[in-house]
Amino acid sequence: MNVRRSVAALAISAALCATAAPAATAASAASADDGKRPEGLYGTKDPKFDGVWRQSLALLAQDSVGVKPAASAVDWLAGQQCADGGFAAYRADTGKACDPKKGEFTDATGAAIQALAAVGGRSSAVEKGIGWLKRSQNEDGGWGMNPGGTSDANSTSVAVGAFAAAGMDPVEVASAASGKTPYDALLGLQLDCSAKAAQRGAFAYTSGKGKPAANDLATVSAALATRGSGFAFDPVGKDDDKKPEPLACAGGGDADRAPEDASEAALAYLSTTMSDNGMHLKSTTPGADKAQPDFGATADAIMALAAGEHSAAAARPLQWLQGKDSGAAAWAKGDPGALAKLVLAAHAAGGDPRHFGDVDLVQQLNATGPKPVEDQASEKKSAKDDDNGGTSSVWWIVGSCAVAGMGIGFLLSGRKRQQL
Repeated sequence: MNVRRSVAALAISAALCATAAPAATAASAASADDGKRPEGLYGTKDPKFDGVWRQSLALLAQDSVGVKPAASAVDWLAGQQCADGGFAAYRADTGKACDPKKGEFTDATGAAIQALAAVGGRSSAVEKGIGWLKRSQNEDGGWGMNPGGTSDANSTSVAVGAFAAAGMDPVEVASAASGKTPYDALLGLQLDCSAKAAQRGAFAYTSGKGKPAANDLATVSAALATRGSGFAFDPVGKDDDKKPEPLACAGGGDADRAPEDASEAALAYLSTTMSDNGMHLKSTTPGADKAQPDFGATADAIMALAAGEHSAAAARPLQWLQGKDSGAAAWAKGDPGALAKLVLAAHAAGGDPRHFGDVDLVQQLNATGPKPVEDQASEKKSAKDDDNGGTSSVWWIVGSCAVAGMGIGFLLSGRKRQQL
């Protein structure tokens, strides 16, 4: 057996030693159900606004790195689906009917479809969700936050990811009323050659009465969607330093750009913006004096760059994210949605989410919900530890504790007092 399991097995006869190595049992303790969350749900914060969203991201992130989620986690998400196929942000009482006009959301539905399609075995739920999205599509080819709402880049992009996850080509998902596709809606929100040079290629959140304004969150979402991709995909593996191509504005020739060209232009905008900011995106929170690093948006930008086969451009902001000074690991700790975003970004860019700086993001994510059925990477590591003499290491630890038990106990006691 490996060190962690051996320490647990010897806990009674070597209690002092087990106390001296709290890291060995921290993950199993943290992953136990604390009774504050519904069974199967990830995270302990109030799920009122993001229950389905964070659950979907958590399942996608786990699946992307070879972790098979607990059946209760998948059941919880599937159980949140409304009778018509849509998803609300969270349903405390799943026996109560959903409000199809206000209570169901494109973003929640699109994310849930992506997750359920990834983990498998839920084809009926996926099919119902796809049907809901088709019925909710606007005449311009896009989607709003709720059915009938004005199309926006974020909701439309999540819907595109859902169709892609279900094995459908988004360009063939046309509005029954107009024949327009999601790409028609998205490209209509991209700032073209008539905009200021610094904003060309960016996307607006939605159309408005005035001039469209560049929105970084909308841009990262649309940059990924116009590649025909959802949140989770395997690394492309192409290693090049080719920079994204900005809009070709010579002669005003940007009118007939393809979705891939639109994505390239968005990535060019994002790359320049992140470079100017120190390799990350920024956002201003209410009450803040100045803009702060936006870890979630930066992770999304990394995924978009990776999907566009710009591995070198994706690696630079990823390196910043996993640096100790960025604060990304602290921002995500204990938050399944945030942890999942970092896992997905690292995986997409060819990094190792289990070695995100000095943090194992996968272990932390697993610890926020029910214990996974299977963790292929951890099992391989455990087998390797066994081959390298993991059991003998445990007995060395026990022997050391027997010799210096009282001294270690004193030190641990002092450390606990400092943390209080």
